[in-house]
Amino acid sequence: MKITVMTADEQIITLDVDRHESVENLKALLEVETQVTLQQQQLLFNGKEMRNAEKLSALGVNDGDLVMMVSQGSSSASANDLSFNPDGSAVNPAAFQQHIRRDSNMMAQLFQTDPELAQLLLGNDLNRLQDLLRQRHRQRSELSRQKDEELALLYADPFDVEAQKKIEAAIRQKGIDENWATALEHNPEGFARVVMLYVDMEVNGVPLKAFVDSGAQSTIISKSCAERCGLLRLLDQRYKGIAHGVGQTEILGRIHVAPIKIGNIFYPCSFLVLDSPNMEFLFGLDMLRKHQCIIDLKENVLRVGGGEVSVPFLQEKDIPSRFLDEDRYSKQASSSGDAATSGAKESSNPPGSHSSGSAPGNLTQGSDFEAKVGKLVELGFGRDAAIQALKFFDGNEEQAAAYLFGG
Repeated sequence: MKITVMTADEQIITLDVDRHESVENLKALLEVETQVTLQQQQLLFNGKEMRNAEKLSALGVNDGDLVMMVSQGSSSASANDLSFNPDGSAVNPAAFQQHIRRDSNMMAQLFQTDPELAQLLLGNDLNRLQDLLRQRHRQRSELSRQKDEELALLYADPFDVEAQKKIEAAIRQKGIDENWATALEHNPEGFARVVMLYVDMEVNGVPLKAFVDSGAQSTIISKSCAERCGLLRLLDQRYKGIAHGVGQTEILGRIHVAPIKIGNIFYPCSFLVLDSPNMEFLFGLDMLRKHQCIIDLKENVLRVGGGEVSVPFLQEKDIPSRFLDEDRYSKQASSSGDAATSGAKESSNPPGSHSSGSAPGNLTQGSDFEAKVGKLVELGFGRDAAIQALKFFDGNEEQAAAYLFGG
């Protein structure tokens, strides 16, 4: 492992040593580098003096750690100012900060290896600097503890059940870590944030940033957005209900048809109105299907009408910041869109409709539905696919089968 030694005259020395090396041997190496005799050296780690007979591993010294070296002739006050408390914080953070600042080589090295610490050393917030030093100390202590546990497992009794469980957990964790490292090397984009799909469109002549979500059953619009677009006068409140998903949202009703403009072409669109302050307009699967839309991620465009219109998906800089909280916005919007259709049907009986023994919103419950699922499964389709198809076609077995055969 490599450790960094800082001398009292601000000299920085990097040494490659074994973690089980003795302090006395470390001092012998430093004697060659600094011309300070072994007897004159005093080494400090985390504010404590390192004695000659002690091992570096026993003192908790790990790869990349910093050791302070002062000669016996140096003043004790100076040594104390540059030492560390048991929790890893500096005894005198201001003196420690100034000492590191004056060393341009050390600062350059820190900007390469630990830019966060380098920035705090250049700043004026000593409390944050102390917090980071404590955090680094905890990380080193945890790493040292893990290494000690691994070493103990190597010499554990092979017939000890608890030891074998720990070995199994260690092997599993090693596999996870290797998988993570492989993904980081070959698939680094998988760790980046994925920006959701938005396009520019107009609803009743009002420009909007529309969230395109093929995972939502219904196209939905918020009450405030519908009001801004002048569509609340068309709200059919007979379709009131509750949309259940990640949480629940009130369905205020349905707007049966309104013009939307995508590119230079107008299309008829219907959508549910939700009392949701966290979204404006979601273009769901119902309208994506109706208008034969294609989500082309290779060209990064949404094709509408089988390709007669193509509009680009917005870049992150073009999406309003209030929409960029994907974890909250997309889950709420998608789940609202998923549950909106059934919620509206459960809570309303529009004129001309006939009530059955069970509400369409409870379509997945009952022996009739299970019988239909069983028939589709016998035809060779998966149970989940059969349930989704039946739900999509409101329990129509023939239409669901035709859809599955066509897929």
